[in-house]
Amino acid sequence: MKPNKASALKFHHSHSEKRNGFLLLEVVLALGIFAIACTGLAVAFHRMAESASLAQTELRITRILDSALTEQLSLPTLEEGTTQVPIKDSDIELDIIIEPIEDLENQDGEFLQEMFHIKIIANWFENGAWQSRSAETWRYNLMYQP
Repeated sequence: MKPNKASALKFHHSHSEKRNGFLLLEVVLALGIFAIACTGLAVAFHRMAESASLAQTELRITRILDSALTEQLSLPTLEEGTTQVPIKDSDIELDIIIEPIEDLENQDGEFLQEMFHIKIIANWFENGAWQSRSAETWRYNLMYQP
């Protein structure tokens, strides 16, 4: 039996619809994969920006603490006590704590006079909570006397 033209056209038309359906499915799947890749890329960029911001904040705090320690070490005399110092153009406040160190001996067994423990604490409000970092050192006060 010979297929007539109407059935051949119908078959050909049906095959074309299936191909178009598969093409549409392929496009939808490709768009889905592309969307997943773009979402992952956006999340990676966001986390990278957060890390860069955190590193910048840590570097700024480290520089402030280092400058404050250097300033305290360069003073001709130290006074025991606690001082609060706000940092200009910033929400950071420093607590400078200077305490004498008692009963510290050198290698010859002699007590060292005028030894001080200097501790600087930086406090600031970030991400809905108070943050704090500190730096500390010792200083032999007689070494800096004129």
